[in-house]
Amino acid sequence: MTVDYRPAPGTIPTEPGVYRFRDADGRVIYVGKAKNLRNRLNSYFADPDVLPDRTRRMVTTARSVEWTVTATEVEALQLEWTWIKEFDPRFNIMFRDDKSYPWLAVTVNEEVPRAQVMRGNRRKGVRYFGPFGNAWAIRQTLDLLTRVFPIRTCSNGVYRRHKRMGRPCLLYDIGKCTGPCVGHISPEGHRRIVDDFMGFMSGDTTQVRRELTEQMQAASAAMEFEKAARIRDDLSALDRVLQQQVVVLSEDTEADVIAVEDDELVAAVQMFHVRGGRIRGQRGWIIDKPEPIDVSGIVERFVLQFYGNGSETVPREVLVPRMPDEPTAVTEWLSEKRGSLVDLRVPKRGDKRALAETVAKNANEALARHKLKRAGDITARSQALEELAEALELPQAPLRIECYDVSQSLGEEVVASMVVFEDGVARKGEYRRFVIKGEAKDDLSALRETLRRRLSRLNEQPSGSPDGDEEGSESKGGFAYPPQLIVVDGGAPQVAAAEQVFQELGVDTVNLCGLAKRLEEIWMPGEEFPVILSRTSEALYLMQRVRDEAHRFAISLHRSRRRKRMRASALDGIPGLGESKRKALLRTLGSVKNIKAADIGELQSVSGIGPKLAETIHRHLHDDTAESNQTRDNGSSDMT
Repeated sequence: MTVDYRPAPGTIPTEPGVYRFRDADGRVIYVGKAKNLRNRLNSYFADPDVLPDRTRRMVTTARSVEWTVTATEVEALQLEWTWIKEFDPRFNIMFRDDKSYPWLAVTVNEEVPRAQVMRGNRRKGVRYFGPFGNAWAIRQTLDLLTRVFPIRTCSNGVYRRHKRMGRPCLLYDIGKCTGPCVGHISPEGHRRIVDDFMGFMSGDTTQVRRELTEQMQAASAAMEFEKAARIRDDLSALDRVLQQQVVVLSEDTEADVIAVEDDELVAAVQMFHVRGGRIRGQRGWIIDKPEPIDVSGIVERFVLQFYGNGSETVPREVLVPRMPDEPTAVTEWLSEKRGSLVDLRVPKRGDKRALAETVAKNANEALARHKLKRAGDITARSQALEELAEALELPQAPLRIECYDVSQSLGEEVVASMVVFEDGVARKGEYRRFVIKGEAKDDLSALRETLRRRLSRLNEQPSGSPDGDEEGSESKGGFAYPPQLIVVDGGAPQVAAAEQVFQELGVDTVNLCGLAKRLEEIWMPGEEFPVILSRTSEALYLMQRVRDEAHRFAISLHRSRRRKRMRASALDGIPGLGESKRKALLRTLGSVKNIKAADIGELQSVSGIGPKLAETIHRHLHDDTAESNQTRDNGSSDMT
């Protein structure tokens, strides 16, 4: 790739380090780390056709690159996370909760700490427990635990009012608060109760139950039966809290279990917090993937972001679906955070493996919910169509959108796809595939042929005889009604090629645009500059879904045809065996391997294969096999 800011050969060091790409305004748009800076950075300036779309977009958006050498990979890991927090680069993935979970929070930064329900961003000086499925679960837990740990739960306003009045509230009267507002307990004494409460919530339940049991037995021995009964009720309250938390592993297990489910655009991460062998909380994140990244990379970045903010406690074990790209460095970094060794690994068997599979199912469902939520949200879809109509200056919202993409390999097996979205929802029953034959061997000529075949039948009603080259449409017949907007996958050249067909056929009732992958800009016919939509707009999200669906649909046909061609290649060159008879052989016998294993009688059973042709096929395939075996034998003899 030719970019004017590419470092000169040999100037990039080979040590580990961290690098930053900056745009024309000097803003950091991507931060990365590498064991070998030269190898990693050189990979960004390779052939553009080799680079994934999002990487190519980042490299072409950038205008400079700089790097910092570090002594070790762990230092590179720490510096990368520091810079990501500082610059919030647009091409780095960032994790956000897929919902606003409620937490049980304790304000340990206050003189008299308070327990309460909290949502949203985490605050310094607050200890969090959870998350919980809903707020009432926290209140129920607090109601049970304040019998045993009578800590403050009132708001600051209520606390100050009763402090001025010199009279405690009802919670003190019913034994669920120690009355620090009126001095019935010192701040130090109250904090000791808070520490015991946080210890219990952190999983240290055995010690609390043992102490209460000893107190109950002592009270009973001293014939203080009312006190013993009250402690007995406290123990029952603790047991009810513990019963709400599922026991999944041994009591000494302290682990976070992570699972990832992803596709090309987004990923879902789920985490179960296991403390004392019980699931103490579940949490989920949804991320957009501005850079191409596999599960190992997602795991590494998630671990850095989740434990790197300082508010999360690192457990003894971190169980992941796949080891991160730099497992040794990440393990050392986690161990430094915890202050002792952390076991980072993929569970292979037993209860931990079973729990990891459960977390993975939750991640899969979370990703499906996220997609359905946006695609099924009528308000969001309507907003997307209105935004699109306004941005493209269309006379009305495009209720029917058709998108076209071309897929090929060096002019071979050229195919195109047409996907349909109506009211922002995919209509898969109206998708069409086109096999491009003849002179059209490049993307632009293939796109012109595809649109020519579509637009020439723009106003016809569905009939019973579709074009045989449109694979997948045999059961449908023809096309449905005309679209309001046709989208082509590409920029100005693709739009110009499409406009040529519009003018050739005199089509002026359909709007046209192209969505370019490089910067996700929209190109209109005859316009010098593209339309840029906000990165957070529903219109851009809809256009990306339409374009990516067309790309997926075209790629699937292209790969299918390549597989068929490769599978049938052994049958090429057999005299008298044409394409239709090859297809009949493969359809009847299933594979070339089965055809080779068939005798002449089995070959004759295939429709269109007579005795003479069957004998020719059998001899040709077995002569080829004998020849290849002889070649291997000769090669072996030569080597010996």
